[in-house]
Amino acid sequence: MSSEPTPEHRSDTVLTVNGKPHTLRLDHRRVLLDVLREDLGLTGTKKGCDHGQCGACTVLVDGRRVNGCLLLAVSLDGCDVITVEGLTDGGDGLHPLQQAFLDRDAFQCGYCTPGQICSAVGVLAEAGAGHPSHVTDPAAPSGRPVPLDEAEIRERLSGNLCRCGAYPHIVEAVRDVI
Repeated sequence: MSSEPTPEHRSDTVLTVNGKPHTLRLDHRRVLLDVLREDLGLTGTKKGCDHGQCGACTVLVDGRRVNGCLLLAVSLDGCDVITVEGLTDGGDGLHPLQQAFLDRDAFQCGYCTPGQICSAVGVLAEAGAGHPSHVTDPAAPSGRPVPLDEAEIRERLSGNLCRCGAYPHIVEAVRDVI
């Protein structure tokens, strides 16, 4: 029994990745992470646990942070995907969070850093849109931007693990960009 997909197990899928449209004929079983790395050569996004538990594969899909290792790529037909490589909007400079991570030495081995940065971009957008977290004050006015103190940042980034323990510097880097 071959594991090679038959034509009926493939679909044409259009993904806009970092502002560039790509039409791909994809096996229905392939996840976004593998398509980004293997088909598009975007290796910034890392494969950590391959089970959605570490956050190393975090990217933004239509502005929301997701674990690329869990999403079937064909289910994202027509979506806009931003990876760590696409955060600069095509410019030569770094995204403010990328610069803050450098300035604060918010990484050690660097393996989780792309996922941490993409997740932090999502955190800023979520808090700015007024989405509460588990630690948001229940008395806070609904729909208003949520202030990002240390507890909020830690809670919102809790799905991204750093085996080196650079958490204090990561929190500082995110606070620098607020």
